[in-house]
Amino acid sequence: MIPTQEAFNQIAMALARHFVSLYYIDIETGNYCEYIPHSILENFDLPKQGTDFFKESQENAKKCVHPDDLDYITQIHDKETMLRHLSEGNYYSAIYRLIHDGKTIHVRHFEIMCEDKKHIICCLENFEKEFRRREELDKNFESAQRMARHDELTGIRNKNAFMECTQNIDIILKSKPKNYTFGIVVCDMNDLKMINDTRGHSFGDEALQRCCRMICEVFKHSPVFRIGGDEFVVVLNNQDYDIREYLLDYLRYESEKNNSSRSGPVVASGMAIYNEETDNEFADIFKRADHDMYQNKKALKSIQIKGVSASSRENDLSIPEDRKQKLDALFGALYTVAGEGKIFLNDIRYDYSRWSLPLTDEFDMQEEYMYHADRFLQERIHPDDMKVFKEAVDAALSGKGTRALQYRARKADGTYTVCSTRCFIMNDSNGVPEYFGGIIITK
Repeated sequence: MIPTQEAFNQIAMALARHFVSLYYIDIETGNYCEYIPHSILENFDLPKQGTDFFKESQENAKKCVHPDDLDYITQIHDKETMLRHLSEGNYYSAIYRLIHDGKTIHVRHFEIMCEDKKHIICCLENFEKEFRRREELDKNFESAQRMARHDELTGIRNKNAFMECTQNIDIILKSKPKNYTFGIVVCDMNDLKMINDTRGHSFGDEALQRCCRMICEVFKHSPVFRIGGDEFVVVLNNQDYDIREYLLDYLRYESEKNNSSRSGPVVASGMAIYNEETDNEFADIFKRADHDMYQNKKALKSIQIKGVSASSRENDLSIPEDRKQKLDALFGALYTVAGEGKIFLNDIRYDYSRWSLPLTDEFDMQEEYMYHADRFLQERIHPDDMKVFKEAVDAALSGKGTRALQYRARKADGTYTVCSTRCFIMNDSNGVPEYFGGIIITK
């Protein structure tokens, strides 16, 4: 069935409703008329017809087009430009912004060459909702990409980002660049498995976060990647590359100090730099850095063994390993019950205590594990509160019961904070106090 003129008109009207403005233009004369009213442009007093569409549309654009898009719109409404666009495909579209009631509205501009090649249809579509939807999709996509490249636990770049980085470097190395410099530091946190097994995975996660902070604080100007459970890689560049030996020595010094005192992250590390004469790909440098890291790990373990032996000779009351493991297990249980809060636990027989990381950070404790913690506390507790504190501790240890205790303690920044502590005693099978601990809330 051949459509009637009325059918064509109905189709045209249906299509027209999709647009907020539609003009029919005679190419030769420039005469134009409005086919449907421009609903979002009604406040700008735009003409419904005229004798020179190309010139008048450029003038009228100043009334409603966003200032930053005005030059662009003036150009696409130029007659020669419009005909050139349409000669390439009989159809052209562009997106720009209008100002309507003080708000920005994104619109899509269409140019369509009619079949007779003598007329052009120009129309506008309100594109704002679709633009916002696309903008939201782009944000979600960018967020997903960012999440796909960042480690959830530590917040630094993950293995996916590391692989992209190595691929980009390999592309550069294939061109055999001259005077191209970079280095790699491979890091491995010691004893993560033991920490997870004896203290719980929540504490292991916290230890990893501290390890990550330690590495990032040393290499402040280079990307740091977590490529495995306890493995980190730094790609050295900028000023970190220039002072790489100093930074590596500092990281190793901090690790050796923590290793000796058992008070913080112990990180084995190794470094290698790109040699343009021998290295063909990223993996060549990585292998050397990884080998150097394992040599450092062996050295750290040797220091640890020597340190334990020396400590045993110096102090006959050094806590045995089995007692320390028991302390760690009890601490892990307390840590879980307390919701990973600020806690401490003391083995009374050996006067050996362990403190949660939030406490060591807040009060600048040099060690997570400590003999004779009372000596440290005497330096931190406000002098006016020391008597009350000692009386409460002595009462608990003598079996007179525990009670809530409030006192002031000096923080790392030198200011005092009020500590509310609930202490407890754990007796052995004979009823003798064996462990003394507490949960501390600071204000």
